[in-house]
Amino acid sequence: MMMQRMNLLNTSVLAVAIAALSGCATKNYVRNQTAPLIEHTNQLNDKAAENNRAIHDTDDRATAGITKAQGAADAATQNAQGAQKAAGDAEMTANNAVHRADSLASVVAGLDNYQAIGNLAVTFGFDKAVLTPDDKAQLDNFATTIASAKSYIVEVTGGTDSVGNADYNYALSQRRADAVVQYLAAKYAIPAHRFYLIGIGKDKEVADNKTKEGRAKNRRVEIRLLSNQGKTDTASAAGGR
Repeated sequence: MMMQRMNLLNTSVLAVAIAALSGCATKNYVRNQTAPLIEHTNQLNDKAAENNRAIHDTDDRATAGITKAQGAADAATQNAQGAQKAAGDAEMTANNAVHRADSLASVVAGLDNYQAIGNLAVTFGFDKAVLTPDDKAQLDNFATTIASAKSYIVEVTGGTDSVGNADYNYALSQRRADAVVQYLAAKYAIPAHRFYLIGIGKDKEVADNKTKEGRAKNRRVEIRLLSNQGKTDTASAAGGR
């Protein structure tokens, strides 16, 4: 009887052990089967994340490229507009030059009939185009001659010394001539069509530019009052004889 109980107990323990071993085997099997799947899933997740980053990088580069292209297009548009405006300004300048040339042509055509009835020269400081009080006093005195003149023009010629490049001196001599014209026109109400002005830069010297005194004399504006009144009167008198 005792032996039977021992056998029964051993059988029960063996069954439990077998069951336990079976459970462990099942878990190991499941673990062995699922581990590759989990690893593969993780790899897919990493790949998806990498692809996502690549997509974002591509989008960023594309956006930057579009922005850059748009900026270049805008710059090109502005350049084209600037070129168009420059062309328009050049055309306007050319037209104005033609109009001035036409106006001067009518004056120059009759210059042979004019004679000088007054002359004046005012000088300027180095690289200056501003009238001094002495310059203004001389112009005030000269204006009395203009007031009594008939059928006249005022020839105003600006000049410079030989220092500096030609283009700069042309502009400087023109500013000096303009200063004289503006003063006379504003103070004495001389009509603009009475003036014939030009800046000749350093092209025509009146003194030796190798000396300080000579250069000072070349920094000048020459004003000549021209009238054809005397010749007109003489012609009329001759025609009456």
